[in-house]
Amino acid sequence: MATSIEVAERGISIAFTYEDMLRYHGPGSPGGVAHAFKALERALPLLDPERPCERRELRVDTAFGGPGARDGFELVTRAVTGERFRVDPALARPERGRTLERFVFRLRYREREATLILREGFVTEEFIDLARAERRSAEQERHLDRLKREMAARVLAPPASEVYEIG
Repeated sequence: MATSIEVAERGISIAFTYEDMLRYHGPGSPGGVAHAFKALERALPLLDPERPCERRELRVDTAFGGPGARDGFELVTRAVTGERFRVDPALARPERGRTLERFVFRLRYREREATLILREGFVTEEFIDLARAERRSAEQERHLDRLKREMAARVLAPPASEVYEIG
């Protein structure tokens, strides 16, 4: 696992850890933050294998609307502020089932593009059911928080190529 993600701003290298991303986002969605970290870890070397990508030239389109992922991408790329981050439901892949359909990230940098899709085994049906529930009891909220932390640990442990495949 990469310990940090490196981008550049005006040619000057900047590195961000998962912990940096989580501090920026807060404790609400550690799983979403982990997905942003792994997606960036996987995509950035594909978008520019020679040097760190200029952060303000990166574009992110995704079917995943979670706030943890959004904030993770924002910290590293400033794409939300720069209007280069877009949630696009059309990117969803319903044929992959409820647990995988929205975990699609398309990152673009200059003339290159990488679309990443989540591999099986990182998101559980139980998580999806609770996350999408309209109303949750206090106990369900605590359980969902635990599921989010467990998902983050599953996503962060392996190399990014074992979490996200090129789609």
